[in-house]
Formats: sequence, C-alpha cells, structure tokens
Amino acid sequence: MGTAHLQIDLGALAANWRALDAASGPDVETAAVVKADGYGLGIAPVATTLRDAGARTFFLAVAEEGAAARAALGPDAAIMVFSGHMPGDAPLLREHALIPMLNSIEQMTRHFEALPGHPFGVQLDSGMNRLGLEPVEWAAARDLVMAQRPVHVMSHLACADDPADAANARQRDAFRSLTEGLGVPLSLGATGGVLLGRDYHFDVTRPGIGLYGGLPFAEARAVVRLTAPVIQVRDVAPGEIVGYGGTWRAERPTRVATLSAGYADGIIRAMGNRARLWHGATPCPLVGRVSMDLLTADVSHLPEVPEALDILGPQGGIDDLAEAAGTIGYEILTALGARYHRTYL
Repeated sequence: MGTAHLQIDLGALAANWRALDAASGPDVETAAVVKADGYGLGIAPVATTLRDAGARTFFLAVAEEGAAARAALGPDAAIMVFSGHMPGDAPLLREHALIPMLNSIEQMTRHFEALPGHPFGVQLDSGMNRLGLEPVEWAAARDLVMAQRPVHVMSHLACADDPADAANARQRDAFRSLTEGLGVPLSLGATGGVLLGRDYHFDVTRPGIGLYGGLPFAEARAVVRLTAPVIQVRDVAPGEIVGYGGTWRAERPTRVATLSAGYADGIIRAMGNRARLWHGATPCPLVGRVSMDLLTADVSHLPEVPEALDILGPQGGIDDLAEAAGTIGYEILTALGARYHRTYL
C-alpha cells in the first residue's frame, strides 16, 4: 500500500468522553464538540460513537457541518451551531433542526424574522473578544431575547489551558453576572474548563480536544495512530544532503528511509529537521524538509530496514508532533489529509 495508514480508536474516543463526563459531575450535562469533520476524524463515526457513549448535545462551527451531523445522529440529538444564524442559513437550520448560537443583535434580528419560534441559543462575550454579544449589547437586548425563550446561553474561556491565568476567574465571574437569574442551561467550559473544576462547569460542559487525545487533558487516551510506509532506503555519505534546499547534511554515514507522507497529507512543513518518527519504541529523527508527498528519516540505528514508521502513535502523540511544528494539537488533527487509508477500531 502506497499511502499512510491512519488508525482511529473509537473506543479511546468514547473513554475520553466518559472520563470528562465524570469530571464534569453528576448534575452537569456533558456535550461534545465535533466540528471540523469530527476534528478531522470523520463526523459520522465520531458523532455516533459519542452519542453511544452518552452525549446528547453536539456543537459544530457552521450550519453546513450541522447538516452532516444530523444525517449521522438522527432526529433526537440537539445540534448547536457556534457561528449562529448566518445569511442564507435559514433553510439548513429549519430542515435539519439546528440550534444557532446567536452572536449579535444582527443575528437575532435575522433569526427572529426568518424563523420565528425556531429554537436558538445565545453566545455572550465574557472577555475573549471573539464571538458573542458584549455586555452592553446584552444589557439592552436581554429582556427581548429572553421573551423569545432561548434554550441555551454560553460563553467561551480564552485561557483555560493555563489554570493559573487570572483571566479564567475574570471570565467566570463576568459570565455569572451576565446570566444571573436567566433560568436556562448555561455553558462556559470546554475541555480546559472541565479541568478547572466545578466553578466553571455550570449546567453544560462541552469538551472538544480532550475527546481526541489532546492537551490540556493529559490523561486522555490516544485516539489516532498514523503509520507511513517506507518507499526506499539509501545510504548517505558524510557531506551529502537530503531533501529540498539541502537543509540537512550528513555528518557520518547515514541510512535514510523515504516514507510516503507529506504536507499534502497534513504533515506540517515546519516540522522538518525537528520531528521524530518511531519504530516501535525507538525514535527516528526526521531529516530534511517535509515534501508534498514524502518524508525522510534517519534509520541508521535500527537493526533492520523498516517497512513503516509511526508518525503518530503510542510513543509520540499529537501534541508532541505539534511541538515540533511550532503549533498545537488541534492543527495536527484537523490537517490530517484525505489520502490516508483509514481504519476505525
């Protein structure tokens, strides 16, 4: 097989949701964020696995994603759309029973005029300055909006991956002030918010990256394993270069394996000369630049010529690879390409 093999452990995905559900507490609903095609792993298998594990509410980025989730989940799931009610969304929202999280006065006007009586939620800006009504807007619109009976009110933490950041408490307190006495389900915490503790849980938590094996949920089970086949192995003499631009030069006799994966498959180019691949528990340094379709790794120290190496696996997870690329685990997951042969465990 010429393409790399991506294994997706749905059992680990379900276990991660159950662990975060337990951390959220018995009186809190634990939803699931499945945007970006289930963080790159496939909306249908991801969403149905989480539904079977116990999730009943799902969050996605845009209405088009919500339609795909509805096809997978059936009629009973609550499907929330972070981007709210965008121009042209009304047919999708109505046909697929999606719940937009309205972010502005403009969106509220659009929704109430286009879909009167259709369920909606509200997103408030508690300090991140990204999405949601600002406090002054909410103060002016609150009575009118509450008369329309929203089903959910939420905000989002900017710094939840750092428990010591004082912004977390400021946003929590602002959210409490903005929502006092509403009498509807409230949500503030994603994965990081779950781990910050009970004060951040409110009525609904909505874990995302932690479900898929990423930080800040350090105890998460790994969900993905990516194994690339070796196409060719060659001996490189001292002084010879490997890859585009000659960014790596052999200092000693080196055996180099060329593997079938590259930046067209989501292996971020910036990790060239920095990442490690794995042969079992043995690291194999990535040497030279990442090409569109190819990687090159130093396998001089292996006792045999490998048939394949792990890019992601038990020894190196999404955050390890992200560190080598100067990015975050979210980008590693959502960049995973379409050429991989995928197996769901």
